[in-house]
Amino acid sequence: MNKGRLTTLDERIEIVSYCIANGKDYGAAIEEYGVSYQQIYSWVRKYELKGVGGLIDKRGKPKPREEMTDVKRLRAENKMLKAENKQKEMEIAVLKKVREIERGRY
Repeated sequence: MNKGRLTTLDERIEIVSYCIANGKDYGAAIEEYGVSYQQIYSWVRKYELKGVGGLIDKRGKPKPREEMTDVKRLRAENKMLKAENKQKEMEIAVLKKVREIERGRY
């Protein structure tokens, strides 16, 4: 069993093309490119459903606001506001500590 490896979009397109051109011979694609069966199978399915756009790695990238549902958009905004609030609280705590040091109370 081959372990998966990192691939670029161009490599994924090439691997999927090879696999489909050889009658979905996943074993041959595994031998040729050194990626796992699960990964090749997943890419072929995504390609068949969405075309080349399905092969784009979207991990770690937020969806555009237009694609978000209202609930997800509000959750994202809430998360951002909480992070900003925490940042402000930390800044206030640092300023208080600086004042204490300046007054000689530390």
